[in-house]
Amino acid sequence: MKKSLLAFIVLAVVAGVAVGPLFAAEEYPTRPIRMIVPFPPGGGNDLLARSISQPLSQAIGQQVVVDNRGGAGGQIGATLAAAAAPDGYTIFLGSIGNLTFLPVLQSKLQYEPVRDFAPVTLLATSPFILVVNPAVPAKSVKELIALAKAQPGKLNYGSAGPGSSLHMTGELFKLDAGADITHIPYKGTAPALVDLLAGQVQMLFSTMPSVVPHVKSGKLRALGVSSAKRTAVVPDVPTIAEAGVPGFEVLNWQGIVVPKKTPEAIVQRLNSALREALKSPETIAALAKQGLDAAGGTPGEFGALIKSEIEKYAKVAKAANLRLE
Repeated sequence: MKKSLLAFIVLAVVAGVAVGPLFAAEEYPTRPIRMIVPFPPGGGNDLLARSISQPLSQAIGQQVVVDNRGGAGGQIGATLAAAAAPDGYTIFLGSIGNLTFLPVLQSKLQYEPVRDFAPVTLLATSPFILVVNPAVPAKSVKELIALAKAQPGKLNYGSAGPGSSLHMTGELFKLDAGADITHIPYKGTAPALVDLLAGQVQMLFSTMPSVVPHVKSGKLRALGVSSAKRTAVVPDVPTIAEAGVPGFEVLNWQGIVVPKKTPEAIVQRLNSALREALKSPETIAALAKQGLDAAGGTPGEFGALIKSEIEKYAKVAKAANLRLE
C-alpha cells in the first residue's frame, strides 16, 4: 500500500472517518465476481454472458461466475441484483428489456433502473430486421406503409409476446410510419417465425440470426434494418430510415450495471476491465457469431443511453396504450 494512502487512512481513523469503501476500492477484486443473468441458460443473453465472462476474468484477475436467475421477463434477476451488496462482487447483465421496456410498461416493479443501478458499460448492440412473407405484395418499406394505410388493421405483425423488444419495435414503427397494423403476440420468436413462414402473419421484426438464412433462401423478404447504418450481414438491405421512415432507429442492447451505491473506483475498475475484454479479437468474433456488435464506452455514456431509451419508449407505450400488469 502506498505511504500516502496509509497516512490518509491513519488520519481518517483518528478522525473517525469510515475507510471500508476505500479499502474495497484499493484491493478490489479479491474474490470471484457473480454476474447475474436474468434468463435461463442457453438463450441469447446467457450466450453473451458466457462469451464475455472469460475475457473479463482475465482482464480483472478474478473468476467471473455466471448466475442464471430467469423468470418474469427478467424481473427476478434484476430485483435480486438491485438488492445485492454494492461492493462490486455482484454485477448484472441488463438489457433494453429489463432496463427500459419493463419500467415503462409496468407500475409495480420492485426495482427502478436509474434509482437502483449504477451503469458500468454497454456490452453489445444489434439491429432488428423487418421481414415479410413473400406473398405480401410490398417490395419496400414505402410500399408496405402504403399497403397498410390502404387497408387499416388488415396487415399484422408477429412478436415474441407483449412487451418484448419485437413488440416495442413494431409499435414504434407503427407510430413513426402512421400506419395501422395489428399486433399478434406469440410465446417467443420461434412460433412467430413459424407462422410468418406459413403466411399466418405478414411481417415480423426479428434478430438477424433467426431470419437471415430464410431471407437468403427466398422464404422471406427483407425490407429494412432498424439501425442507423446498414449492416454487413445483409449489406443490400437498406435501413428503415432511408427506406421510408426518416429518423427510425432501434437497437437491441445489453450492458453491465451494478447496485447503485457501488464505489466509483470499483465502477471504473470494472469499466476498464470490460472495455479491455471487448477489444479482444476473440471476443469481437464470438459476439459477431451471435449477430452482435461489441460496444464499450464510459459509465456516463451508458447511463445516458438508458435514460434516453426510457424516455423514448415511454412515449411509445403511451401512444399505443401499452401496460403490463
